[in-house]
Amino acid sequence: MSDIDEDALAEVYNRGLDLEKSGDLEGAAKAYREALELDPSDTGGVSIRLAAMGRGETPEKMPDAYVETLFDQNADVFDDILVDQLGYCVPLILRDKVRQLGIGPFQRLLDLGCGTGLTGVAFSDCADHLTGVDLSERIVELAFDREVYNDLYVGEAVSFLEEFEEDDGSRPSWDMIAATDVFPYLGAVEPILKAAADRLASGGYLAFSTETLPDDFLQGRPYMVGPKQRFAQGETYLRQRLAAESFEILSFEPITVRLEDGEPVPGHLVVARKS
Repeated sequence: MSDIDEDALAEVYNRGLDLEKSGDLEGAAKAYREALELDPSDTGGVSIRLAAMGRGETPEKMPDAYVETLFDQNADVFDDILVDQLGYCVPLILRDKVRQLGIGPFQRLLDLGCGTGLTGVAFSDCADHLTGVDLSERIVELAFDREVYNDLYVGEAVSFLEEFEEDDGSRPSWDMIAATDVFPYLGAVEPILKAAADRLASGGYLAFSTETLPDDFLQGRPYMVGPKQRFAQGETYLRQRLAAESFEILSFEPITVRLEDGEPVPGHLVVARKS
């Protein structure tokens, strides 16, 4: 951010927000494009806003700089917002599903996008070794305070899967990879499914949650940015991409991911096994 005129960026970004709220989407789009020119790393996530307004191409994922900034800024109130205000309980839903399926305990579990450690807490009784990774350094510090992880790393989920090595240069595998509330930030799922398949032990499990939208919103698109600036994926798309990476779907169920303005946000909870 050192080479960015932060005052100018804040002015044009806030102008875009005001115009968007007033209903002037063309004016907002123009302001957001100016912001993107000032800040190509897209710390403010204007590319996502442009896509949500139908005024820009849908990116394959949210900008890393945006996600990192978003979570760093909200770290101290993260649990209050997510759990208390939005009613988020996907880690507990996943833990119950794992019990129902009769899988586990797990020797090595990787928690992608671990946040403050809610999934780590939910699985602390059925994993010998827990590894957490998140893009936000501040969030990882809070996860460390929960004292449930054996290892914690700061990094982007797909890059971590593709590149992580132990100190001795070995590339570890996991028998369970969980990614709760990660896919709404990714859009295209091909990279994470391929990377996860490469890192799972034979017969290992991948579990993840998604958000979705009605068919009349998706209109046959595999994924899109929804009105709340989060990615939604279609069921057919997810099933096809899982099959392409030789995953056997054990469970694919609709869930309420969280609340938004008091209304339930629909999504899916998926558990699959590497064939």
